[in-house]
Amino acid sequence: MPQVNPFSRMGLKTRAKGTAPQETPTATWEELTIFRSKAVEMDFRSVATAALVAWEWLQREEHVFGAFDIRHYRPKERPDSVCVVHPKTSEEAWWPLFGETGEPLFPELMAELDEIKSRTISGLVFRRDHKHRKSKVPVPWITPKNGLDYLRSTVKEIIRAAGLRDELSFASFRHGGFTEGADSDWTDAELRAAGRHRSARQLPTYAKRTRKQLISATEKRRAERTKAVGLSE
Repeated sequence: MPQVNPFSRMGLKTRAKGTAPQETPTATWEELTIFRSKAVEMDFRSVATAALVAWEWLQREEHVFGAFDIRHYRPKERPDSVCVVHPKTSEEAWWPLFGETGEPLFPELMAELDEIKSRTISGLVFRRDHKHRKSKVPVPWITPKNGLDYLRSTVKEIIRAAGLRDELSFASFRHGGFTEGADSDWTDAELRAAGRHRSARQLPTYAKRTRKQLISATEKRRAERTKAVGLSE
């Protein structure tokens, strides 16, 4: 990681030392689904896919929009994996995209990212690709001048249009992914492998992070998701 924070001039705020962090409202899977459907309807397809990335791979919004490069997704040397980077913790993880028997672990997300990769040569994965954008070519959501201000206002616009809780934000989807993991009985090792946490204050147990842990964790989440849908019917 560079000594100078690349996001320092992008409008990303830090809290003063000793102050309590503001609690982020947690989204549910149903709310994520409603948000994504409304985002597609409003032609913000990149935001819809990015929200699922935050949920599945537990990336912060500044990393989803400012660090997720197209080279990280299914490169030629590792076509069955995606590199999920966490600049805040100087961590990265190669997530397997297929289980031990070859079944896709993220079928919905992979279909959307495969489509993006088919038309993207280089650079950030998520850009302003909606038809009613001001620029003629897709540009990054995150900018040196305004950071993620436009992205956040767009997310709020989608949330309100979808009739969801107004307190929700893009960060709520990452928190929802963590909550789904906990509800799926993830072990501490699986949580650490997924979130790339190292501090004992964040997770009490240290354990080696492995490909098997990531596969197991993902399969647990999908099973819990299916169970939740069955109970609601």
